[in-house]
Amino acid sequence: MAKKRNMAFLKPEISVPLEIPLAESGVHAGFPSPADDFLEGSLDLNRLVIRHPEATFFARVEGDSMKDEGIVEGDILVVDKSIEPYDGCLAVAFVDGEFTLKRVRMDPDKILLVPANPKYKIIEIFPDNEFAVWGVVNYIVKKA
Repeated sequence: MAKKRNMAFLKPEISVPLEIPLAESGVHAGFPSPADDFLEGSLDLNRLVIRHPEATFFARVEGDSMKDEGIVEGDILVVDKSIEPYDGCLAVAFVDGEFTLKRVRMDPDKILLVPANPKYKIIEIFPDNEFAVWGVVNYIVKKA
């Protein structure tokens, strides 16, 4: 059985805008256009990924239960607690004293937390479980 881990949670710093130059024309995967040498505008990453500052937090992924969706250890999740969980959402859940990142499946008579790695089992939520969805994942920040 795989080792269980907890997540590290961080509150976003939104008091100062984080504006970065933005290439309005997009990025081409072939040869660049000479016109692309000119950057237009800027993009505030805080405004892009944080819609509800008071309800948003970051979490660093630990473990490999979602690796088949490309979510690996060290990735940073942008999680919004104000979004109501829905069937198929990617969410940070609290189950019996531990945090976990899983895909939520909602049926009329049960809730399942589905991993994206065959070495982990689906977690079925029963009435006697201590369970809460802490938030829905809006963005995943990855290192290239």
